[in-house]
Amino acid sequence: MRIVSESETGMRIRVDDEDDLWTLSKVCTGGAEVGMLTHRRDSTTGTQEGGRSKQAERKPMWIALRVEETSFHPFSDNLRLQGLIVEGPVDIGSYHTHTIEIGSEIEISREGGIGQPDLDLISSAVREGSRPRVGLIVVENDEVLLFEVTKHGIRDISSFNMRGGGKWGKDSSAVRSEFFDRVAKETSLVFSSSMPVIICGPGIAREGFESLFRVLSTSEKIVNVGTSIGGRAAANEVISDGLADSVLGEYSIIHEVRAIEEALRRVSTDGAVAYGIEEIRSSAEEGAVDCLVIDASLIRDPSHKDRWSGIVRLVGENGGEVIQASVDHDAGQQLLGFGRAIALLRWRL
Repeated sequence: MRIVSESETGMRIRVDDEDDLWTLSKVCTGGAEVGMLTHRRDSTTGTQEGGRSKQAERKPMWIALRVEETSFHPFSDNLRLQGLIVEGPVDIGSYHTHTIEIGSEIEISREGGIGQPDLDLISSAVREGSRPRVGLIVVENDEVLLFEVTKHGIRDISSFNMRGGGKWGKDSSAVRSEFFDRVAKETSLVFSSSMPVIICGPGIAREGFESLFRVLSTSEKIVNVGTSIGGRAAANEVISDGLADSVLGEYSIIHEVRAIEEALRRVSTDGAVAYGIEEIRSSAEEGAVDCLVIDASLIRDPSHKDRWSGIVRLVGENGGEVIQASVDHDAGQQLLGFGRAIALLRWRL
């Protein structure tokens, strides 16, 4: 994400990748005014008042709308914003939908200016803009799983399974060799040369796979790490246990996951942790919150926004950190079970 320009009430932003769309889906919530160059038919071409001819050409025009509804699915390549047109050459007061994609340039503003939580989220997206996504390959004796580690989640890409396929009629080591060779070829086409790749898994099967993959891959950085378990759990272990920090150490998802994992550890040991809005509020008022991990959607949800905004402000004023977390990874899903927010405390209350 790049900030093109700023004003007292808003900013102009350029979307560089899919992760920026996640950020904008949180920032461009109800009440935000979002303008962009879009296409729309002129309503004056219709035969009835307020109508428009379907044969009329859709013309490019700058339209700003006040957002009422946001539609976004994790790891998708577009964000849809629907609302009433507040600025444009035609149809003021009519409904319109902006479709924001990679390469789009938009202006975001709010009456009174963009709030601090939104500014913080945008700043984080700008800082992480130059970091590529990371490919993660979990290798077991008879299965290979492909994931993509983004700034806000772990995306399932593909899975390969050796079970069946005449396995019992041939030497098992030869079958495995053929399987790994085929999967290495397909995997080398999935991850671009700019993406670092982490190969992980239990046992030594990953060593043989790495040898094949290195010959075929154009990736500039390949890291091989062992895990205690296979499957998707191996991907989570790489992130939470810091097994590949040489590649992932600075990514926001790492910071999120470790904060949540530490909070869960403290819950299990009756440590310095708080969850539930009243307990977190009380801790924040006493200046005890060192780090608040909160679902980024929660502090923008109209039914919860007013209750959480003061808590977030208190945490910041007392020198605490606020992590606006995604729930598009396994640790984020665990956050949902604690009311979508949990706080690491400076001392036990």
